[in-house]
Amino acid sequence: MDERKIAAIFKAFCDENRIKIIKLLRSGEKCACKLLDEINVTQPTLSHHMKILCDAGIVVGRKEGKWTYYSISEKGAEQAKECLTHLTALDVECENKSCCEK
Repeated sequence: MDERKIAAIFKAFCDENRIKIIKLLRSGEKCACKLLDEINVTQPTLSHHMKILCDAGIVVGRKEGKWTYYSISEKGAEQAKECLTHLTALDVECENKSCCEK
């Protein structure tokens, strides 16, 4: 996974309102109108947060009439887990080297 995609994933998790949205979606798909009521932001602000979450692949949206319904993407959630695991895994090749060795 390239650095741009990794940064997008972490950006999705670095805002209190986006965390609230993710928590709300844990219980299942929600209409944007329900999310608006729950997190108490304006519609343009919600749209901004949803774009970031969807661009990162963490959330998916589907249109039904004039409303959009959002849910957590299982694939996106798995990618985020793998990303964190990969980034925090020790590099065994470098483990025994001093930081100053050339």
